Amino acid sequence: MTRRPSLAELGLNTGKKARLYRILHRHGLGNGTAGFLPYDQGLEHGPRDFVANPASSDPRYIVKLAVEGGFNGIAIQIGLAEKFYWDYAGEVPLVLKLNGKTEIPSDAHALSPVHASVAEAVRLGADAVGYTLYVGTPAQEQDFAQFRTVREEAQRLGMPLIVWAYPRGEAVDAKGGKDSFYAVDYAARTASELGADIVKVNFPHPDKRTGVPSAYDREFTPQQAIDAVVRSANRTLVLISGGEKAGDASSSVCRTSRPVSSVPTSMMIGITCAACKVSWKTADRASCAPPS
Repeated sequence: MTRRPSLAELGLNTGKKARLYRILHRHGLGNGTAGFLPYDQGLEHGPRDFVANPASSDPRYIVKLAVEGGFNGIAIQIGLAEKFYWDYAGEVPLVLKLNGKTEIPSDAHALSPVHASVAEAVRLGADAVGYTLYVGTPAQEQDFAQFRTVREEAQRLGMPLIVWAYPRGEAVDAKGGKDSFYAVDYAARTASELGADIVKVNFPHPDKRTGVPSAYDREFTPQQAIDAVVRSANRTLVLISGGEKAGDASSSVCRTSRPVSSVPTSMMIGITCAACKVSWKTADRASCAPPS
């Protein structure tokens, strides 16, 4: 099992180290694991995500849930950060998403345009910034170019950079799909190579092997796949995006995409649970808590 590197091993400047320490050791469980509450689906998916629970369309309600739920951070777009984060500033770390897109265009040429800056994140009191990188699309060259600008600004201002590394496009679909072991492993390595401090990936599925390179076209257990992803990320910390709503909207009980026992404690676990986006108050907190 791959050992999770300490903050001292990550080559961080003072600002990045201080902010990551606050996120990992002053919030949540305080043991270096992390659970983040992402609330960017109003842009990424549209208001349809709030139909089952209208209260979840209220950003102030969600920020309050992040505080009461003991999350290590809340990830939101700049418009919501400007208007709603100040109510709870300092009580839960802010991860300012710097880019985002609607779901209206096809993902075949996915590109998430930048609409906020690291300097604005500093002004808002953020402890990290987030960037969605679509690995494998025809727009990859443009994506890499705008990411470089973000990375340079984050380094200059001492701001931790979390990369949502998501494989997309026809080429990815033809090689196992966006959550295949091959695609997720490649996405984690790509984010690390390009300079991410933390990479968020989907849980890799080693059973999705149609069209994958020969190295991935054999039997792997989920444990082996996730260990390989952590190795590929090397000194970039790893967040696993997991969770789906169990049952109807009224129950709002959340679960990880794999049993917690199958996820190595050598990595930083980030449970981003779809049910938590709906309602934390009625959720089973224990089922969402990162392992110690």
